[in-house]
Parts: sequence; structure tokens; C-alpha cells
Amino acid sequence: MSDESKSQLRMPMLTQDIERCIPHRHPFLLIDRILDCRVGEYILATRNVSSSDVLLQGHFPGNPIMPGVLIIEGMAQASAVLGKLTDAEACNTCLLTEIGQTRFRRKVIPGDVLEYHIKVVKRRRPFFWFEGEAKVAGEIAAMAHFSAKLV
Repeated sequence: MSDESKSQLRMPMLTQDIERCIPHRHPFLLIDRILDCRVGEYILATRNVSSSDVLLQGHFPGNPIMPGVLIIEGMAQASAVLGKLTDAEACNTCLLTEIGQTRFRRKVIPGDVLEYHIKVVKRRRPFFWFEGEAKVAGEIAAMAHFSAKLV
């Protein structure tokens, strides 16, 4: 992506914009919008958690809770969009290489709006290191440090 087009990112980015950046599709696309982005530095993405979400149907019947692994996957998808916007030629796929320092602090349930706050910690092509927080109404639901290879 050229410097000129990077400076002209339009926010919010919607589903169709996100799908141009990463290969994930419904029902496994776990981000709905990109609200803010500083290319090479930071991204803020959201996910509206719904009781009709097929991924929650069996976790748990009558008491749906978003699985922690899907919260981490949402962080990874947001970081993949950031990687694509940062280095379009290098990034067609974002593969997680490590997940560490992970904590889960609260349940994420239908009706919640999950915010993914992702920062680039370090970059050495083709690798990125990220810090991420998933928040609901300003309260941390999960946090993780992770790395990915952009290929």
C-alpha cells in the first residue's frame, strides 16, 4: 500500500473492506468493523456478539458464552488486517506463530460489543509481534501477546 493510500484510510472499515484484507468469511469472520487504525502501529476492531451466532450455539446451550479461543482468533484477525494494511505485498495470509501471556478476565456473552485493541510491538519481515486486549464496555475481557508470520 502506498504512503498516499495509507494516509487516506476511511474509517470505519466495514465487512466488505475487511474481506478485501483477509480471507476469513462468515461464519468464521470474527470482526465486524475497524473503527481506528494507525498503519504499522495500532488497530481497533469490533465484534457484535449475538445469541444467533452459530459459533455460540453449543457453547453452552441455554447459557451462551463466547469461547476464549475465538476471542484470541478475533485478535489475530484484527492483527491480520493491520498487517495487510501495513505491508500489502507481504501479507496474503497471517499465520499465528506464538500465543503467550494470555489472560481471560470476564465472560463475553450475547449483546456484548467486543473491542479488539491491537498494538504492534515489533516487526521483522515476515514476522510481527503484537499485544492485544479484548474489551467490553471498557472492561478487559482478555489480553494476550502473540506473534504471526505474514506470507
